[in-house]
Amino acid sequence: MADSLCRLCPVPPKTTSQTVEERGKWGSKKEFILSVAGAIIGLGNVWRFPYLCYKNGGGAFFIPYLLFLVTCGVPLFVLETALGQYTSQGGIMCWRRVCPLFEGLGFASQVIIFYGCISYIVILAWAFLYFFYSFSGELPWATCNNTWNTDSCVVLNSHNATANWSSPVNASSSVVEFWQRRVLKISTGIEAIGNIQWDLSLCLLLSWIICYFCIWKGVRSTGKATYITATFPFLMLVVLFIRGMTLPGAIHGIKYYLYPNPARLADPQVWMDAGTQVFYSYAICLGCLTTLGSYNKYNNNCYRDSFYLCMLNSGTSFLSGFAIFSVLGYMSQKQGVDISSVAESGPGLVFIVYPQAVTLLPWPQVWSVCFFSMIIMLGIDGQFAGLESIMTSLTDVYPSQIRKGYRREFILMLICAVCYAFGQLLVSEAGAYILQIFDHYVCSGPTLLLMAIFQSVTIGWIYGAERFCDNIKDMIGYRPLPLFKYCWMYGTPLVCSGTFAFLLLRYTPLRFNNSYVYPWWAYWIGWFLAMSSLSMIPLTMVCKLAKGKGTLWQRLKTSLQPADIPMMVKEMESISTSLHVPDDGKNNL
Repeated sequence: MADSLCRLCPVPPKTTSQTVEERGKWGSKKEFILSVAGAIIGLGNVWRFPYLCYKNGGGAFFIPYLLFLVTCGVPLFVLETALGQYTSQGGIMCWRRVCPLFEGLGFASQVIIFYGCISYIVILAWAFLYFFYSFSGELPWATCNNTWNTDSCVVLNSHNATANWSSPVNASSSVVEFWQRRVLKISTGIEAIGNIQWDLSLCLLLSWIICYFCIWKGVRSTGKATYITATFPFLMLVVLFIRGMTLPGAIHGIKYYLYPNPARLADPQVWMDAGTQVFYSYAICLGCLTTLGSYNKYNNNCYRDSFYLCMLNSGTSFLSGFAIFSVLGYMSQKQGVDISSVAESGPGLVFIVYPQAVTLLPWPQVWSVCFFSMIIMLGIDGQFAGLESIMTSLTDVYPSQIRKGYRREFILMLICAVCYAFGQLLVSEAGAYILQIFDHYVCSGPTLLLMAIFQSVTIGWIYGAERFCDNIKDMIGYRPLPLFKYCWMYGTPLVCSGTFAFLLLRYTPLRFNNSYVYPWWAYWIGWFLAMSSLSMIPLTMVCKLAKGKGTLWQRLKTSLQPADIPMMVKEMESISTSLHVPDDGKNNL
């Protein structure tokens, strides 16, 4: 039997070229590699990994990080990429093919991505604002003579190594005031929405327009866009790394970054941070990898590609640590303060620490433009990978309705417009509070852990790890390492379950900047956002069983079986008819 007959693919062997072209393929291997690299290498590599490494024992942090990488990160990465390539379907239809009962996994991942598209892109709006201000004759965050500055504003530079750096009651940095009083115009709490900031709203609109035109023609435009968006950040990161390593005090910063402290391994939070970082930076359980893999040729060696991409991701995180902490060491020496006073994670690193650092360098405008252009490219890559996942999933579910004419472009524009409308809340004066709700409850933590458990159990036990290994062999010519089979069956579910249990036991209410306590209704909104995605799994199960025929046991057995080739042939024949693809009699098995 031909190789293609073994695929769980809705396209039967020897289909007409018109049908294949309707969905599209990557123009070259490079486009796939660059697209996945752009999707998985983002802001988490720059602002999260270096700080976690420093905070959690330096070089010792690599022990829990590598454990989670081997047991969860790489196995799930291979699983999702291979699943997309094998089924030639996006995040929803791939699960319908291998296990219809768990089709809700696809819907859940797309809901998570939709929420992520609304919230994640506001970081691009902030970066664009800083980028435009970088062309000023004098960087506005380097002075205290602006309308938004207070009387307690202090310019921190090499001539003013003030002891008040760590005493915000007495003084506040000009960089912090620019971030809080000019960019965010942050209110007193989430209940005080305030006004929408027109400049941030315009930057948000610009971000959406760029993302729209990056993917409006589907995989054809996405692949071409990645030649710029995926390569430029690496170039800038290398430039910043070289510049950082040549600064005075750089070695001091690197020591804080890598100096091993094995005693930290006794703290359970260190292991928690390692697991969260792997899930966060590898973009697993979101459907993006499945979507991008679905545009590969059937015999592409996705197994080998996954190894290279995982190495590239972790290597980029490691390199980012050198680039960031060399600059932090320079800041520490220049200002005469301990490096712990300037080391931060998250938005604080990108929009407070690094802008402060460039004010200490010669030609600060040049370095500011380089840094924020890198942040913009990293953000755009992750954003349009999520949008492409949503559009691919919708198109695969309704191919005959969406692939005609300009319907795809119109639906994409509608999704972008809806996300932009919701995004106005995030560029209001309470936007920072709302963004943290999205980030904490939707795109990380328990949600992704549960998704990982369901995915690995579905493939490892219901569909069958042996069968999936055979599918991979059918594509690439050899079976993956036995380690992956045991990880899908035992390692990933057990590690994720243990991490999830630890999260529940150590649960503490979310706070903003460790001080502001959200009102009760904000927590309810957060849990609603989390449950609205996860609820897709049981709801889809109920619908599948309710629509089935026979006894409950018969319905359950049927819904656990992968789709068969004859059913898919009939489906594709009806789609071909609706697309007016002529049948020349060569499409039969």
